[in-house]
Amino acid sequence: MSVEKTQAIDGEAPHIMVVDDDDRLRKLLRRYLSENGYRVTTAQSAADAEAKLRGLTFDLLVLDVMMPGENGVDFTHRLRQSLPVPILLLTAMGEAEDRIAGLESGADDYLTKPFEPRELLLRIATILRRTQAVPPLVVETAVRIGAFEFHPARGELTREGESVRLTHTEAQLLILFVSQPGVTLSRDELCRQSGIDAGGRAIDVQITRLRRKIEADPRSPRYLCTVWGEGYALRPD
Repeated sequence: MSVEKTQAIDGEAPHIMVVDDDDRLRKLLRRYLSENGYRVTTAQSAADAEAKLRGLTFDLLVLDVMMPGENGVDFTHRLRQSLPVPILLLTAMGEAEDRIAGLESGADDYLTKPFEPRELLLRIATILRRTQAVPPLVVETAVRIGAFEFHPARGELTREGESVRLTHTEAQLLILFVSQPGVTLSRDELCRQSGIDAGGRAIDVQITRLRRKIEADPRSPRYLCTVWGEGYALRPD
């Protein structure tokens, strides 16, 4: 297991874990993020990261995709079963399908290597702003969506009293939808208000993930509907 130390920064600063098997890049990112005000812990593998997650709380994981042992996509998918921590994937694979696979695994964003350090900072700041800000227009009462209930004030989805795990991005999207039931929200508007990258198919991937959680048949959605040429609308019960 790695014995690299957490950088000593202001205790109120966001705590980020960088997971990468490349020693040089891991150390560079630790130094760069620390110099820009973040608390940083590093891990050299998924197993190393998982051990540290048992004892520490993080605001964000920066996770490499191509690692020996469990890769970043599989690790993200497994974490999503029990942990809502935001995840930014770093990938050397720039093809659209590779990026989509990362988003479908539950990642909040991705960044293709090689990247500009300033872009990494911007992506991190966007994710943290999205996940830590108090969402506007929060509906106080629970909203029924078929067999599910969504509680906007706490961003929680339940079925028969049991919590259904949502990522920060999924919860933010549902809050946007239930605050304007039946209203068609454009892809650009959803991206802008939730902080999703407007390029490519990122918003469509997020919608597909949401449908898998709330629809009996995600391929023929009853509640989260596509309005062709315009965007998406939620039609709750």
